[in-house]
Amino acid sequence: MDAEVVAAPAKLTVTLRITGVRPDGFHLIDAEMVTLDLADTLVIRRGDGLDVTGASGLVVPVGPDNLVARALALVGRTAHVELTKRIPAGAGLGGGSADAAAILRWAGFTDLDAAARLGADVAFCLVGGRARVSGIGEIVEPLPPVARTFTLLTPPFGCSTPAVYAMWDEMGGPTTDGPNDLEPAALRVEPRLVEWRDSLGDATGESPVLAGSGSTWFVEGAFAGEGRVVTRTDRP
Repeated sequence: MDAEVVAAPAKLTVTLRITGVRPDGFHLIDAEMVTLDLADTLVIRRGDGLDVTGASGLVVPVGPDNLVARALALVGRTAHVELTKRIPAGAGLGGGSADAAAILRWAGFTDLDAAARLGADVAFCLVGGRARVSGIGEIVEPLPPVARTFTLLTPPFGCSTPAVYAMWDEMGGPTTDGPNDLEPAALRVEPRLVEWRDSLGDATGESPVLAGSGSTWFVEGAFAGEGRVVTRTDRP
């Protein structure tokens, strides 16, 4: 096949409530998510293998545990994929999930239950736009698109999603007055998040919100500056 270029847009979890834990340990959520115009790029060719460039944040595996490889296995396809990362890994922006969803779209795969078993955010990334997401991530209810601008600040380190959820369990399932129930657990797992939250708050005069399980902080509006990324919803 000729090379195909596929975009993998980031997602932003605008609000996140943890509503329960299933007997198998998976957490139930009630969230609003939106697709951003920040995106990775996949070049898909005939062959086999995965090359990753531009990765930042947590280490991105290139073996069978990579979500791209797992997505290819799910759809029963082989391909050589050149993945250019612009979404930091472990930043709470769904980078790995977006990459997996891009493979599923390329393969014409639409089973949201199966997509969510790859990762909680994969089903939303497959649908995209703006949606209410519930269950373990497999229930995606599209919402009317709204044009919004966000400023992101991502520290030079990532947060492990399993570690943050495990800490949420250990803390007894805390809720917050803010939009993200995972924030207290993430701050316990990675105390360095505090200085990055305060930096963004001081620079913008807004109250930053943690993106998913971290490590990115965001505020609504455009506040360009050092280390900050201004991004917009992709479907105004």
